[in-house]
Amino acid sequence: MCILANPMGSKTGNKGMADLLDITVLMGGPSSEREVSLASGTAIADALERRGHKVLRRDITPDDVSALDREDIDVAFIALHGEFGESGQAQKLCEARGLRYTGSPPGASARAMNKDASKHLAAEIGLDTPEWMIVDGPGAAKVSAGLPLPSVIKPIEGGSSIDITIARTQHQRHAAIDYGLKKYGKMMVEAFVGGREMTVGILGGQPLPALEIMPARAFYDYTAKYADGAGTRYTFDLNLPEEVVRRMQMDSLAIFRALGCRDMSRIDFILDGANVPQFLEINTIPGFTGHSLLPMAARRAGVEFDEMVERIARMAAAR
Repeated sequence: MCILANPMGSKTGNKGMADLLDITVLMGGPSSEREVSLASGTAIADALERRGHKVLRRDITPDDVSALDREDIDVAFIALHGEFGESGQAQKLCEARGLRYTGSPPGASARAMNKDASKHLAAEIGLDTPEWMIVDGPGAAKVSAGLPLPSVIKPIEGGSSIDITIARTQHQRHAAIDYGLKKYGKMMVEAFVGGREMTVGILGGQPLPALEIMPARAFYDYTAKYADGAGTRYTFDLNLPEEVVRRMQMDSLAIFRALGCRDMSRIDFILDGANVPQFLEINTIPGFTGHSLLPMAARRAGVEFDEMVERIARMAAAR
């Protein structure tokens, strides 16, 4: 699969070589995914340094945005997972300073991070997605009884499968909702769809090979994603009809474009028993760790990690 023969969009110097960039990698942040963000940011910075760029690694929070005030920044590479990074605030700060930055703009970031908003849009453009409802306040558990068991209880915003529960009994569902409401104020209750866990990455506006995730645990939770020895297996050998794989890729591209995303994303599906892709969510700043799925898919398509990271930085620099 072709993934942009020359997506760099860069200027060339006197020797015909692409100009090296001054890049600030933003990592850490205030969200519950802080540790993952630090790991992603470190991997990104290391890759950019290996490609010869000038790199500054900076932690950033809503209370300390001094990392954006340095002169001569060519690109801010946003490696902030979860709140503040994926929700659009960091992007707004960059735009207010006239800084070019990686990834999706503020509005697209906010819509994509909100699972309720992204599922509504997915349904509007014709994608299949499991039935769901949003619950908040007194009586929330009773309201959720309208969905059959099992149910998936999850925060509306957030990632890395933090605080996601597959509830198989009413008691489990009530407990998960009560816990979630105390922590987040509202929760999503989604119909559980049994099937194969799939993901499709987007790089430079083109879909990457579809990847199947086979966790040894009940589902692809935080431990399965990041813990060494968790037993999770991954495969590109899907043994599926080509039209099913192509539909996952086209559905991924459709929601990516409908949300107004750019540069890269990762879209998650459950492939149900009839081989219909059921859209779950889109991640506009997917992981860049040793366990991360976007780099796996890019490598499968012939783009190694360092090249992928540089491509993303160059896309931003070209804007």
